[in-house]
Amino acid sequence: MSPFLVFSVIAGYFILLMTIAHFTSKNSDAESFFTANRQSPWYLVAFGMIGASLSGVTFISVPGEVGNSHWAYFQMVLGYLVGYFVIATVLLPLYYKMNLVSIYQYLDSRFGEMSYKVGAFFFLISRVIGASFRLFLVASVLQIVFFDAFDIPFSVSVFVTIALIWLYTFKGGIKTIVWTDTLQTLFMLLAVGISISVISDQLDLSLSDLFGVLQTSELSDTFIWEWNAPRNFFKQFFAGAFIAIVMTGLDQDMMQKNLTCRSLGDAQKNVFWFSIVLIFANLLFLSLGVLLYHFVEANQIDLTQTTDALYPYLAMNHFGILGGIVFLLGVTAAAYSSADSALTALTTSFYIDFLDKNPSEEDGKNRLLVHLGFSILIFVVILIFEAINDDSVINSVFRVAGYTYGPLLGLYAFGLFTRKQVEDQYVPMICLMAPTFSYLINLYSEDLFGGYRFGFELLLVNGLLTYLGLLLISKKS
Repeated sequence: MSPFLVFSVIAGYFILLMTIAHFTSKNSDAESFFTANRQSPWYLVAFGMIGASLSGVTFISVPGEVGNSHWAYFQMVLGYLVGYFVIATVLLPLYYKMNLVSIYQYLDSRFGEMSYKVGAFFFLISRVIGASFRLFLVASVLQIVFFDAFDIPFSVSVFVTIALIWLYTFKGGIKTIVWTDTLQTLFMLLAVGISISVISDQLDLSLSDLFGVLQTSELSDTFIWEWNAPRNFFKQFFAGAFIAIVMTGLDQDMMQKNLTCRSLGDAQKNVFWFSIVLIFANLLFLSLGVLLYHFVEANQIDLTQTTDALYPYLAMNHFGILGGIVFLLGVTAAAYSSADSALTALTTSFYIDFLDKNPSEEDGKNRLLVHLGFSILIFVVILIFEAINDDSVINSVFRVAGYTYGPLLGLYAFGLFTRKQVEDQYVPMICLMAPTFSYLINLYSEDLFGGYRFGFELLLVNGLLTYLGLLLISKKS
């Protein structure tokens, strides 16, 4: 594809986003930025959340990772269903009952100010790292397919991407994102569907042939029962359940969208339908992964790319003009969906949780400065990742989340399932010690537990250590 065509696709997509932002940000106020005036249709939020959950990690990493771990990732996806059920039946009723804007305000009312600040701090760390990883992945792809053709440095391409995101989110905030995420989800799913169609056309495969490839390929192997394997079914399933709870239910980014629904009932419908559709969306991405490797084998393509580069390489070099264009639309949508809501959620949390601002009162200057500050921070973190990253991004994201989301899991579990109060001033110490001990346990797990190696279930260990630490500092009744 010519650089001009690539530029036209990206520019056209951005113009579309700016048009949506223009109409959704009319008559916007502080309530619009933080809560969308609690008027979002639940089905719109549900569809948009699919794109935010998938992001660039699923769009690029999951199909490529099929070559390493087959469909083992789907074991975790099945666990998501349990996690989303807990979110809909336990967490959402709590958040709506307390009429929260920042979900970490719950920790203030339950334990005290230090717990509140620590919870918000761990979210900020988690989301900055997670959003930066995701944006780094798709920015790397855009660098290869467009910016390198003009000898534009990676730092400049990342800066441009973040600047564009800032432009269409700084005024409308979450009200705009509810609509743009819907568009981004649509383009991501269309890109995968059309990519599968292109593969079937080039290999002259009927629909039954496609299913035959998926059924007979060893890459479709899903369940792993060997206990010491890092991707054992039980490890993956329960890790998936708790990852869904912490990375959606205890994450301001994801929950801020849910809290824009008109009522608790609408928010619960949103989560239930979103979780079901997400299962099929992940199946679509995993199926694409099998077909990509089948395409490589059938055409005897000599691969030197990493697994994360597999889909971009084939789409841009072997799928023709249509395949290249829809891939560009999909990866651009992934870039924006992974960062726009994160930027708004980070702004919301810092503005409310650390500056102690009232979300219903307009303070445009401070909100603008916080919004800009997090844009710069994400830019810097991406450049750091670009310098040190040497692993599959999907594994990196969840490995980091195991450490940073663990204290949040422990705090909320202790708050919801006990009536004990804690010595609030000691909570920061507990929430720092738990990830540290989790890291050490993981480092020496094979020696300590007879060859057992931790996978994503390390999140549960981290949360349990936090819970036990809070039990130790609980007040005597």
